[in-house]
Amino acid sequence: MHLGTAATLWNTMYLGIDLAANPEQTGMAVLRDIDGVLMVTTTAVGVSDTHIVDAVHQADGTGVDVPIGWPIRFVELLEDHAAHRLPPPESTDVDWRRSVALRATDIAVHRRTGIAPMSVAANLIAYPAFRWAGIEATLRNEGIDTSRDGSGAVAEVYPAAALYRWGLPHRGYKGAQQTAVRHHMVEAIATVFPEFDWQGFEASAIADDNVLDAVLAALVAYQIAQGNCEGSDEDERKVACVEGWIWLPKPSN
Repeated sequence: MHLGTAATLWNTMYLGIDLAANPEQTGMAVLRDIDGVLMVTTTAVGVSDTHIVDAVHQADGTGVDVPIGWPIRFVELLEDHAAHRLPPPESTDVDWRRSVALRATDIAVHRRTGIAPMSVAANLIAYPAFRWAGIEATLRNEGIDTSRDGSGAVAEVYPAAALYRWGLPHRGYKGAQQTAVRHHMVEAIATVFPEFDWQGFEASAIADDNVLDAVLAALVAYQIAQGNCEGSDEDERKVACVEGWIWLPKPSN
């Protein structure tokens, strides 16, 4: 996969990654902001760790659709349980389990959008999160700012919540049988981003939801750069730097 030569011909580059546990299901998209016109210049599926690391180095901002950290209380539970020092809880009811399974950002997204992100502590989404942890370590080792609150080179995003904030359909578009839904979504994106140019890459987004989610992740990265997204506030920053934080587009008026 080639992400473009002559970088001096472009203005800014925004990268979107829909990270799966395996490269075969991992989508990537590159957007270029060229004099105010946002263009898709690359889409790909089957993206290796090396491709991701190289692309993040090139990008002016990256949105990654995967949990980039684990709940602090979950990590503490594992450490205490492994060391045989876990204090007995008053109850192991649903509230206690939620307190160790959910990150602060998961709770915040649900409160703000009504959409519940999957728990990285108690769901199969942990497998792509494991992969991201390894990629993050490589990026950090190569001098990339991987601050998990999104203040560095990479920000965690959640396409379904972004679609909701943009006032677009956000459910029922995954899978090979949902091409008609994705076709409608591709058309609807133009109502939110009038200067958005697919340059023919809409076909790959319609054909594969991994590509569509990667484009959406790149669009959120673009909006972060434009100051049109919400990250963690001052009180949430310390937790976000450990657990990660999902950036949301500001509500549409």
